[in-house]
Amino acid sequence: MTESKGHIVCIASEFKGNEFLEECQNAGWFVTLVTRKNLLDSPWAWTSLNEVKTVEGSATVDDYIRTIANIAGSKLVDRVVGLDEFDIVTAARVREHLQIQGLSASYSLRFRDKLHMRNLASRIGMPCPQFTGIFNKAQIDEFLNRTQPPWIVKPRTEGAAFGIRKCETKEQVWQVLMNLDSRNTWRDHPSQYLLEKFIEGEVYHVDSVVCDGEIVAVGIGKYGAPPYRISHHGGVFITFTLDYESEIRTKLLELNQKLLKGFEYQRGVAHAEFLQSAETGQIYFLEVACRVGGAYIANMHEYGNGFNLWREWAKLETATEDAPYQPPKLHQSYAGICLALAKEEFPDTSNYNDQEIVYRIDKPRHVGFIFQTQNKERLHQLLNSYAERITEEYLMVLPAKEHHDD
Repeated sequence: MTESKGHIVCIASEFKGNEFLEECQNAGWFVTLVTRKNLLDSPWAWTSLNEVKTVEGSATVDDYIRTIANIAGSKLVDRVVGLDEFDIVTAARVREHLQIQGLSASYSLRFRDKLHMRNLASRIGMPCPQFTGIFNKAQIDEFLNRTQPPWIVKPRTEGAAFGIRKCETKEQVWQVLMNLDSRNTWRDHPSQYLLEKFIEGEVYHVDSVVCDGEIVAVGIGKYGAPPYRISHHGGVFITFTLDYESEIRTKLLELNQKLLKGFEYQRGVAHAEFLQSAETGQIYFLEVACRVGGAYIANMHEYGNGFNLWREWAKLETATEDAPYQPPKLHQSYAGICLALAKEEFPDTSNYNDQEIVYRIDKPRHVGFIFQTQNKERLHQLLNSYAERITEEYLMVLPAKEHHDD
């Protein structure tokens, strides 16, 4: 048996990251997956895994640390990676405990805590929606008096627009905060939220691969509707490659460069979101994460630009002095995603057969496609047509979640 080049432990509290696991195995590393027991029946890339360890569904950060410390007892651990948004800080805590190189827990919070990232972004000169922390009544009153409604109350560490409440009046804001406080749980304590001015507009995502502090690959997409609207009101999720010749693409590239430099991000992948005000055209920073964007965004960029964020991230993690990281060769095509919850567990989409379909989402209770073309007008034609068809034939709308594990 060939000796492995290193041992990487991948934490996944949700089912995702098979391409990452495959790429680590391809690089000759020993790959251990640590996941929740109830995810063992998920279609993991089993042939890319050397070892699987489980924790309970209710596992705490300390449970993950103890599990991986026990793994290290029999095989030295070289890398620890959190594959999901909610595993980033957990992985950092494990690294600190085992004294393994990588992002620290305190540093990783700038990519998890929305109030922390807002404060840091403001300090480096990134335009942000007006915001305040929810700590002091007088401070909140002052903010509400100097800004105009509507406002949103947003969880500091949730993802995917979970738990966001839109308020049209000051009274609604205070009612939301009182309701949260009355739950008497630390997770729902008002200080775990931030308050900011709601700005209507278009939302964009910029997805980067960063090596030695330099962005070596980037893909830019525009959401068909803001994620907040989809999560709270339902509908078909759409995102697509932004026009390569557009002025806003140039601005987003500049802002993303400034953001990642200002956050002192050296190595890994990043998913940043920006909002362009419908009223003024101003572009605002919304949030940034040091992970792969969800909803098959990595696959969209693979078809649109020639790189897969999961695989590039794995290559960065497994690079060595003898086998340094090599940036991908890029191209420029147009790709887009149509994705929705389906009423049927396994919807039959065999009558959806346009030649531009390059990827079919294969997931229970979901229906979706990725398209690729050189013609941006054709892409928008397909996205609009398929969104209508999916809405008529398959769409299911569920109540918005407050938390990612609801």
